[in-house]
Order: sequence, then structure tokens, then C-alpha cells
Amino acid sequence: MSDLRRDPIGGRWVIVDTDHPNKPEDFEYDPHSLRGGTCPFCYGNEAMTPPEIEAIRDPDTRPNTSGWQVRVVPNKFPALQIEGELDRRGIGIYDMSNGVGAHEVLIETPYHGKDICDLLNSEIENFISMYCRRALDLIKDKRFKYILVFKNFGAAAGASLEHPHTQIVALPMVPKNVMEEIKGAHNYFEYRERCIFCDMIRQEMQEKERIILENKHFLAFCPFVSRFPFEIWIIPKKHNSYFCHMPAEEIPSLAVILKDTIARLKNIFPNLCYNFIIHSSPINGDGGIEGYHWHIEFMPKLTRVAGFEWGSGFYLVSTPPELAATYLRDK
Repeated sequence: MSDLRRDPIGGRWVIVDTDHPNKPEDFEYDPHSLRGGTCPFCYGNEAMTPPEIEAIRDPDTRPNTSGWQVRVVPNKFPALQIEGELDRRGIGIYDMSNGVGAHEVLIETPYHGKDICDLLNSEIENFISMYCRRALDLIKDKRFKYILVFKNFGAAAGASLEHPHTQIVALPMVPKNVMEEIKGAHNYFEYRERCIFCDMIRQEMQEKERIILENKHFLAFCPFVSRFPFEIWIIPKKHNSYFCHMPAEEIPSLAVILKDTIARLKNIFPNLCYNFIIHSSPINGDGGIEGYHWHIEFMPKLTRVAGFEWGSGFYLVSTPPELAATYLRDK
């Protein structure tokens, strides 16, 4: 019989197939492939992007030229624009405002064909540091209430360009999914006077069934209430609400565990497409901090969300997280 499992943070239910779980070879997925053509994110094509906002580059090179290791530019087709006033208003029962925000693209590496697991640790540390720098800069704009950092790798994950990049979006309100997670964490804290994520870390470290990797500062594990097969969370062991307030000494540990996690997944699923999202606390006083703990949620594109999931809000998980963690530990 399958398991019904309830997420203790948001209250969502998932159905986990424990009777006939899928093995890695049972999944059919759309692999990432390089199609070729001119890439605006590659060396020498800097003029094809909007002017850079910030970069890590060789000291003797000028902005918008080659010689960079990490480069941040405005999205050429932004979902939101930084200019203008929010102008909140209503039309009858409908609330609306101007599409004010920020939409940036962080180009992680000059190398077109390299994923995170192909980079040196120092190269990964560079773009993680830039995540924090950009978030800290965007927080200064009091119009913004949430910083969303996410990566789509491969066409099946929604990437329109092959070159490895991350998107950073500053929003003038806190997204509904984030509010649900914040509220669930706050309710747990109010009841137990403890962070639910810290309790989750303690339980995972005691049971050890779902842990994939661990180092001094971070834990990578398949969550008990996974929504997708081989879903992975990476979470700091030390309580911290904001990813951009990560101590500098933790960045190398995050680089190592992020690289190794992706490498293990791709050893099992070659050329895998995936998404990851950094979950962090709202900014500028809009939302609870107490009891919230930043983390990365990593979602391989092995299945598609279909009618049952959309209709019920439940997710069907064909490989239990305990089994997924076993496969990943063995790689």
C-alpha cells in the first residue's frame, strides 16, 4: 500500500509509491543537449546583452568586455522593471499594481557547455558570493519585499538559453507559496518555540535514512515529504533566515555540497535537466523571520505535473525518498 505523507510546514499531502517504486532506469526524461548557434552569454558576445550590472573579472579588463568569471546583466525581456512607482490600486474586487521589480541574469561561468558539477570549487564560490552581493544590493530598495533566486537548467526545466545561468527576481510582494511556508514555520515556532527546519535537520541526522551528503556547514537530503522523485534539499546546519547573510566561511562548504549533489544526480541520470530555488525570508519587514530557515530546493525534471496534481494539490512520488537517497549515496 502507498504512503500518504503530510508536509509539516505547509500541510500539503503527497502519495509515495512504496509497493512498486521506480528504479532510476524506469524514468524516461528529456535530456539536456547543446544545440549550437550564437550565444549572447559567451565570451566575446558581451555586446549582445544589456550593459552589465556587476561582475567578477580580471582587474585589467573593462565592463562589458571579455575577462570576466561571473557576470550579472538585466534580463533582456524582464518580467518586472525597476523604473516607476508601484501604484497599488483596485478595479472592483480585483487588486493590481504596476509591474515594478527587478529581473537580473547571473551568468555563472564563461564556459558554455559546463554545468555546476563541471566547475572548480572556486568558480562555484564566485557565483554563490555574487548571489549574496546582488541580493544585498536589491534589499536596499524598500519597494522590494522578496528576492527570488532560481536556476533552470535545460529546456525541459524551462531554460531558453543553454549557457549556465541563474535568474534573480526582486518582487514588490511576497509570493503565495512563500507566505504559506513562512506561516507554517511561524505556527510551529509559536507552538514549540523551535524552528521546524532545525528540528528537521536533527531528525534527519538521527535517522540517516534520507541523508545524501553532509559537511561541516550543510546537509543534503531527500525530504520525507518529497513532491518529486529524487527531490533534494540543501540546508545550512546553523540557523539563518536569509541566504544573503550566509557567513563567508560557509560559502566553500555550500560550493562543495552543491557540486557533489549535482554530480551524483547526473551519474544516475546523464544529461539531466533540473531546477533549483533558494528559499529565503522576506525582506524589508514584510513577513516573519523568527522560526524560518533558508534552504535550497532541488527538483530534477524526471516527471510532469498532470491533472491529478493540478486538481488535488497532491503530488505522486514514484520513488520513496529513502530509496532515492540510497541510490544517491551509492554514487
